[in-house]
Amino acid sequence: MMIVSELPIIEEQMRTRILRAPKTRQAHIELLSQIEAMNSVELGGIAASSKLPAQISVVAWNLERCLFPEQSAAHLAPFAPDLVLLSEMDCGMARTAQRHTTAEMAKEMGMAYAYGVEFFEMGLGGETELPYCEDTENARGWHGNAILSRAPMTRVAMLRLDSHGHWFVTGPNVDPNQPRVGGRMALLAVIETDADPICAVSTHLESNADGKHRMAQFAHLLDAIDDFAPDLPVVIGGDLNTGNHMPPDFAWQREGLFDLARSQGYSWDINPEGDTTRPSLLTPHPTRKMKLDWFALRGMRGEGGRIIPSVTQEGDVLSDHDAIWCRVHPYASKGAQS
Repeated sequence: MMIVSELPIIEEQMRTRILRAPKTRQAHIELLSQIEAMNSVELGGIAASSKLPAQISVVAWNLERCLFPEQSAAHLAPFAPDLVLLSEMDCGMARTAQRHTTAEMAKEMGMAYAYGVEFFEMGLGGETELPYCEDTENARGWHGNAILSRAPMTRVAMLRLDSHGHWFVTGPNVDPNQPRVGGRMALLAVIETDADPICAVSTHLESNADGKHRMAQFAHLLDAIDDFAPDLPVVIGGDLNTGNHMPPDFAWQREGLFDLARSQGYSWDINPEGDTTRPSLLTPHPTRKMKLDWFALRGMRGEGGRIIPSVTQEGDVLSDHDAIWCRVHPYASKGAQS
């Protein structure tokens, strides 16, 4: 993995290779290994402080492409977040006006950022996204996860949760009109605080799979955290897609990842009750409600967990996910378990 100030674009020759490649697992693994930006983390923005406070205000939010970076940043301002864990963030996509949505939110909020690519998307998006495309091509085609922090990130890593091409290999889950390379991933960062350093994790688990698949992804993530920050307090936040593809009730309680994390010293107690999805401009499902978004804590205590509706005072819907918020504080000694 490389740390870069700007993710390099994919040249036309590689785009052609992707389009012509056989839709197989092995072909995807090879393509993924050869795309520099898919194996890099972009660091940017300006940190407002040298350290985070001992008590940290944390938001996790799937921003569904991030159609409205400035409004989204303003929507979080009342919570004064020190740490924002984001997923589904576009960079150089026609549907979001070719904007680097993570960089623009970080600028609005006075924060440093880390950004990693989940998918390189060659198409313009789904049917509901096409009306937002003023261009006929994507400038970059990046779609991924991010960490925003008011203090510098002293170490950063990206973990790919799969490489086999869940959205590339020919099968029922692949939309031929949306060619893409990549897969679910997580960003991990070590950040200094006025107490202990902490490890912050932004992740996004697979939606088009069952609970067994997501549990395997989460197990991979927990192992990576142990290697990356074995003695540090940890806050994981993101869209875990719990209960997705489990209609009609979308019962997140049937997911095995909760007990898996508890067995390794993580707590879910800070999470507020209630569903975290809603109809949006891009996902106009009037009745479907799911609880997809979570915090998991290790070596920390949390308080004040709540859901932040993704609807502005003017009634504009910013995402099909509501944000979740809490305050966390590392325990006095490193490695203490919650």
